Amino acid sequence: MHSVEELLRYYNQVKAKLKKRLNDFRNVKGDAIFYECCFCILTPQSNAKQCWAAVERLIQNSFIDKDINPEQLVYPIRFYKNKSKYLIQMKNNFGMIKGSIEKIKDGRQLRNHFAMNVTGYGMKEASHFMRNIGYRNLAILDRHILKNLCHFGVIETMPKTLTPKIYQWIEEKFVRFAKKLNIPMDELDLLFWSAETGEIFK
Repeated sequence: MHSVEELLRYYNQVKAKLKKRLNDFRNVKGDAIFYECCFCILTPQSNAKQCWAAVERLIQNSFIDKDINPEQLVYPIRFYKNKSKYLIQMKNNFGMIKGSIEKIKDGRQLRNHFAMNVTGYGMKEASHFMRNIGYRNLAILDRHILKNLCHFGVIETMPKTLTPKIYQWIEEKFVRFAKKLNIPMDELDLLFWSAETGEIFK
């Protein structure tokens, strides 16, 4: 999308699909929460479609219930050996994750808690996981979002690093930009993804 006008026209074309996808996330329950957590461990520096295919292999092999090494199931995802270790650690600590969801009601506080306490997660991965299980208004600042925020003048340059402080600063700018366009931030995230890939995914 070269201009805000084009972006808004495209939004009107796909708005119903964006809302449906976000509603799908609200309905994620039970074991599906565990596998969304797996997905977001796999996604850093990796293709999202390949990561979801790996998650489907984890589901088919009942990774949540069985004592198996997930390495071969998540290959050829980048850094699959390290990510396999993170998956096992997350699985062993999943009771903490479920307990935190029940206990911590503030979305950003919960996101920050996961970013600090789930190995393999930073702010982006924690935000992504929470969006995929129905939370709202948490920016998923991956490269496609940052690139679009630069393109539309929301930030001047791509950040070299994303410390929690910088992350939250850009997140606030993203929130204000979404309000200016009168598009919910979660829909704008999926809109940027759809504009680049031609589909609405995860």
